[in-house]
Amino acid sequence: MSADSIADVKREILVRHLEAWAPAALHRSRRAVYAHGYAEATRPLAEAALGVFTEQSDLVRGRELAMVAVGGELGGTGAAGLSVHSVPGRTEDSWGPALKAAGAVRVPVLGFLDATTVGGPPGASLLTALAAGKPAEALVVLPGTSSVPRARDDLRQAGFPLVAAVELAVSDEPGEILLYATTLGKSLEGFKELLWAVDEYAGVRYRDPGDPERHLIDISLSPHPGPLRRELLAHLGSRGEATVTDLRTFALTETVYRAADATRVLHTLLDAGTLTRRPEHGRLGGDVVISA
Repeated sequence: MSADSIADVKREILVRHLEAWAPAALHRSRRAVYAHGYAEATRPLAEAALGVFTEQSDLVRGRELAMVAVGGELGGTGAAGLSVHSVPGRTEDSWGPALKAAGAVRVPVLGFLDATTVGGPPGASLLTALAAGKPAEALVVLPGTSSVPRARDDLRQAGFPLVAAVELAVSDEPGEILLYATTLGKSLEGFKELLWAVDEYAGVRYRDPGDPERHLIDISLSPHPGPLRRELLAHLGSRGEATVTDLRTFALTETVYRAADATRVLHTLLDAGTLTRRPEHGRLGGDVVISA
């Protein structure tokens, strides 16, 4: 049941993100490309993605949205303005050529790679091919035993400066790691809002990969702040001081939390006297310096 529940959460995150991504991408550009890797092994997710685009057919009229399913045959035909391309064979071999053939360069591109189906992280060439989009986004799922710092580095080296990670867990055992990478800060903020708005499924909770205590967090619009509190204090302990803007950015990019969550935690820590601020009084603006 736990595996099915995690699959349900992945599906909802993907569907919700596509529902927001498609209209925004087609508003920004006349063309957009969605690439779905390991399509045969993740057929339910690929079919759910196609369902999103088919239901949004009114949005793509007068525009062009291409879905490229790599590594399997995907049934169904595109609606008006929507083209669907199935590319059989190994995703590792066909991914780059398929994206190039679809014109996934200098247009909005989103890629989905569930690498739990192959037991290891996607190769650098797969990530680099995605980063040719403008803007480019990637959703990557890794086995729970994967190194999150290494995965972050791989995505950044491929061309994604902003990377967030969350562990999908049902117990103390390592859960699957979902990474979201983008070239736009606004897109990362939107993804974080989506992450905490999904429905709960049979005990699936989040875990922040950076939390040394591995605290499980209920999926909620107002998540428990404990892991963020610990990570902010550790970050300040290593740096000595940082501006509110720096700490909000840290929460957004290095934790499962949102920038607004960092502001709320900082208020609590300042009121408790755990942290100090400079200047001592006034609004907690971005240029206020926080000290451990």
